[in-house]
Amino acid sequence: MPASHKLIRFARKSPDELIHDLIRFARKSRPERAATIRRYFGNWDLRIPHLGNDRTAYLVGLFGSGRGYINELILKCLGKRAKYFRETIRYHPGPTSMIYSGHATIKYESRGQAPPEVTARILEAVRSGFADLIFINRHPVDSLLTNWIWWRTYLRDNMQIGGISQLYKNSDGLCAELEKSFLEFKAFSEGDPSFFAALGGPRFLSFWEFVEEAELYLQSATLSLRMEDFATDPLKEFSKLLELMSVDCDLRRLHVPPPTAKMYRFLEVKQKVPQFRNFIAELDAGTKGRIERIGYTL
Repeated sequence: MPASHKLIRFARKSPDELIHDLIRFARKSRPERAATIRRYFGNWDLRIPHLGNDRTAYLVGLFGSGRGYINELILKCLGKRAKYFRETIRYHPGPTSMIYSGHATIKYESRGQAPPEVTARILEAVRSGFADLIFINRHPVDSLLTNWIWWRTYLRDNMQIGGISQLYKNSDGLCAELEKSFLEFKAFSEGDPSFFAALGGPRFLSFWEFVEEAELYLQSATLSLRMEDFATDPLKEFSKLLELMSVDCDLRRLHVPPPTAKMYRFLEVKQKVPQFRNFIAELDAGTKGRIERIGYTL
């Protein structure tokens, strides 16, 4: 989203919302505050650093994959190189020390994600050996539920949420909403443009396109990280990213919290909502095969 749009949305907030945002901002670390400012006011770098043998790092996740969690770990745990973190996607024709993080697609155009022509340049940089692509992956059905709730909340309330748990403290509320609004959920999963009619512009990925994009990323990534593995052993998984970036860090002193998002939430929803269970059972063979190939089961 352009910085001007973010500022407009910020200006429309109520006084109570602004006070809440300021308190959250004040509680952040210095690197996190700097990153927040860059999100609103853009990137004012006059020169691009390249220290030692660093390669440009691109941290990419499809919408609803948990990329924000990895962003926070980088800002808190990466040390000096974290100052080169930017929440945007920018191509460089050679190696740099920059760390870029964002949503992007390889094949399909999608609302809220950098287009394939941008990603193609990043993949060329990776193939040329002066950049690394770190792909953040999560079970696609969990991502589907997260994305549906995120977009419907944004469309109805003009509010961006951090995840399903921000609205529903347990799965019962989510299941009740899914039962009541299943036709809306199905339209979203099919990439129905009418879901986004109020906003205009491009639609979001259908579920089948989302799964195909994940498979394409796994074929191209330098390193792939699964959110489910972070929930089991966050230090082990984060150390893979540190190793790729050649960051010297004493792991014994490093505290890496697990993600707060619930993993495999869809299994509980599947048990409680028959329509959702049928939706999963009726997925086409190609999509089911891709889900298996990217390392997940239904």
